[in-house]
Amino acid sequence: MIRLYKTPRLLKKLMPSYTWHREAAGKKLYLTFDDGPIPEVTPWVLEQLAKHNVKATFFCVGDNVAKHPAIALQIQQQGHQLANHTFHHLKGWQTPLQIYLQNVQQCQEQLEQFGVEPQKRLFRPPHGRITSAQATALRQEQYELVMWDMLTNDYDASLSPETCLKKALQHTQSGSIIVFHDSLKAKRNMMYALPPFLKHFTAQGYTFETL
Repeated sequence: MIRLYKTPRLLKKLMPSYTWHREAAGKKLYLTFDDGPIPEVTPWVLEQLAKHNVKATFFCVGDNVAKHPAIALQIQQQGHQLANHTFHHLKGWQTPLQIYLQNVQQCQEQLEQFGVEPQKRLFRPPHGRITSAQATALRQEQYELVMWDMLTNDYDASLSPETCLKKALQHTQSGSIIVFHDSLKAKRNMMYALPPFLKHFTAQGYTFETL
């Protein structure tokens, strides 16, 4: 099985209208979490971030925000960023355009209840799968479509926690947008890899900023 950790340069060049990384002066990283918030994982993540004085962006499933508003509020109050990951974690390739756009809007309405400013619209398509028509329509609605530079693959049950950490350390560089998941599927690998990942890069003088 071939896993991609580092996004190929060719893909970035072929799809330049997506945000794959941030141009960073100095040692800056952009840590992101997908699929939460959920009580079994997200509060633990917030504890780890607080220990290292790290800020992150959470691409939230709107249905999880609706079910766990106290955790979403905790994310926002601790200085992290809430961002859109659709309301039902939809696969763009399998979803009609209007249904997809309505689902994104439904999630955005949830986020705006927690102080997310309407003009600050960050969106990441679940699974990284989105049609050109969906992407065009969302850009017209002023969404920035955020992908990633380094994918930890923490959700892969066949991946060992040790390899997850090793690859994350190996493929992260200044300006990287890094993807972990605050989900049950990723819990084992993420909980193993995140603390030493944060310790390593903060010790190297990197700062973590929101998008």
